[in-house]
Amino acid sequence: MRIVVCIKQVPDTTEVKLDPKTNTLIREGVPSIINPDDKAGLEAALRLREQVGGTVTVLCMGPPQADVALREALAMGCDEAVLLSAREFGGSDTWATASIIAAGLNKIGYDLVITGRQAIDGDTAQVGPQIAEQLKVPQISYAEELYNEGEYMIIKQNFDDRYNTIKAKMPCLITILGEFAIPRYMTVGGIVDAYEKEITVLGFEDLKDLLNPEFIGLKGSPTNVIKSFTKQAKGQGTKLADLSADEAVAAIIQKLDEIHII
Repeated sequence: MRIVVCIKQVPDTTEVKLDPKTNTLIREGVPSIINPDDKAGLEAALRLREQVGGTVTVLCMGPPQADVALREALAMGCDEAVLLSAREFGGSDTWATASIIAAGLNKIGYDLVITGRQAIDGDTAQVGPQIAEQLKVPQISYAEELYNEGEYMIIKQNFDDRYNTIKAKMPCLITILGEFAIPRYMTVGGIVDAYEKEITVLGFEDLKDLLNPEFIGLKGSPTNVIKSFTKQAKGQGTKLADLSADEAVAAIIQKLDEIHII
């Protein structure tokens, strides 16, 4: 089985700050990490390989510095790493990104594609399903458990209020919840091996036969980010003091009525 896990290198959002003048992210000095849901996807793929054999390839679209995230995945135990990187890919929205990743997947081949549910920097949960649409394969999202049964994958989906168990024939794409499992740590030997392995880099020229240039990059993206801003602090609330219980209830009801809550 050839398992491919798509990951994204994201800024550690606990330390992200915005430029107050440009309203854009200040990335200088902010550490980058593998998106947590994607890391759970790596763990799912490695466990599946342990059960049924095969190979795990990690694939990432990003700038050259995404090499660090790929080598971390190799140190966790992945067999191969592929980086999709080119100036033509810059500024892609979720649809354009999915188009590029789908082209990369078609280039390298796959039986099963695993992605995280969503990235912590965008929170759209769109790329995984959009990749499946581009590949024209079944997609199963919000996976909490999965196992292999011959040419089929059995997936338990978590929808908060219920669970679904789905049987999907491969090739297919599965998006994994971060709650799937705690990802394994890198090993010392794995780190050494990771930096001895060569990462395959595929640029625009390598994928141009599988891509429409009009639908990638900033110009080919149907959506653009116009402005980013931090969450605004709430104003000071109204304090009701020295009131009896009945008076407090009456005052609260009056205030809710004034602002059309009730």
